[in-house]
Amino acid sequence: MQAAVLLAIAASFCTATASLAQRQGAKSVQPTGGFDARLLLRLARQPVWLLGIVSMIGGFVFQLTALRYGPLALVQPILSLELLLVFGFLAFAGRRRTRIKPRDWLGAVAMSAGLAVFLRLASASGGRLHAAGSSWLLAGLVTLGVVLAAVALAFRMGNRPGATPSRRAALLGSATGIAWGFVAAVIKELSSHLGGGLGAVFSTWSLYVLLVVGATTMLLASHALAAGPLAASQPGFTILDPLAASLLGIFLFGEQIQTGPWDLAGEALAVALVVAGAATLSRSCFIRGELADPSCLPAGIQAQAASRQRAASR
Repeated sequence: MQAAVLLAIAASFCTATASLAQRQGAKSVQPTGGFDARLLLRLARQPVWLLGIVSMIGGFVFQLTALRYGPLALVQPILSLELLLVFGFLAFAGRRRTRIKPRDWLGAVAMSAGLAVFLRLASASGGRLHAAGSSWLLAGLVTLGVVLAAVALAFRMGNRPGATPSRRAALLGSATGIAWGFVAAVIKELSSHLGGGLGAVFSTWSLYVLLVVGATTMLLASHALAAGPLAASQPGFTILDPLAASLLGIFLFGEQIQTGPWDLAGEALAVALVVAGAATLSRSCFIRGELADPSCLPAGIQAQAASRQRAASR
């Protein structure tokens, strides 16, 4: 189990780096407003985006190996460290141009802590190495339906009132997080064949499903990163990924969670903490600051801007 923890921590560092690098590359690419299958081709011309892909591959390798030694309910919560790593970097990099309040940090910590506490209290145990084909089909159809509904809602926003880039990025980020949860379940299935050598790996269906679903999810993640600020899409990436993966672990691999009265009460409080943290961050300058909201500028910069405006009006 210790090896799984260390590998999961390494994976979280890689995925945080990937999110930051891919968002930096996506900022220079103009989105079309709808689904763009050629977006990846334009992004591939950005060296920083390619760096993000390399880091994502590294995270995948660490995650695959971690899931070989530990269950989804252990590995996926640790990956929520990505959230704090990303927000910590954004706070450090933008400290001179964005006003970051203590409640923003409190929201980020609440989201990560609530998620970790929930999955810790759930304490999934047991389980099997493989799931029946019918179970995989049902899980895939349900996941596909939820993801497509979120994507359709995001793209239908268009130029409607209130359809801000942050809201679209949040919807696409949520869809991406759910899709990554399904990818994690497929990785768990694939990891059970690693002991059989390359022949066993290349002969299993999970490898080819992983390639198709992983590539599609990466395209969806690119749309989320290009749609709006990273702070809007990142919570969906980080929260819904482990939650979806844990539910799939219960359904597909038969992992069991704690359902005693005190366990259920603690799990409910942890979920409420996650929701409260997400609501706090949705109103923070971390999101609005990237969109150049004047109220999110540091006090000194606000004063300079006001002085220039008064001088221009004379």
